[in-house]
Amino acid sequence: MEQFITIIDFVALGVEAAGVVVIVAGFIFATYRFLRNPKVEGSTHQAYLGYRHAVGRSLLIGLDFLIAGDLIKTVIIANTGSQVATLAAVVLVRAFLAFTLHIEIEGQLPWHASKTKPAPYDGNKPSSIHQNHQE
Repeated sequence: MEQFITIIDFVALGVEAAGVVVIVAGFIFATYRFLRNPKVEGSTHQAYLGYRHAVGRSLLIGLDFLIAGDLIKTVIIANTGSQVATLAAVVLVRAFLAFTLHIEIEGQLPWHASKTKPAPYDGNKPSSIHQNHQE
């Protein structure tokens, strides 16, 4: 049983490490694209919105990995009430961050279905949501 817990602990650590890699790689990639092309359609503001959108998406995906790692630890490894309560608090904070990031990026609550099919992501172009706020 102890060997199983050790394996699960490594799995949880690997999932959390993947979350950190996603966040850092997404930030680096978005920054590279922004610095390479600081103007989209002649506008620095449009490029900034695209950059913000790309960074937000990588944060959102990375937070999902971090939450998954915390849940694995909570369900399999945590044995005491205080450990479960601490991990539950961390998961709640990360879930709240993911929720607010989703609203910031998509411009709507997560459970509201988009009335239009989302356009393919272009990293340099912000979504139509950001463009509508400027008009």
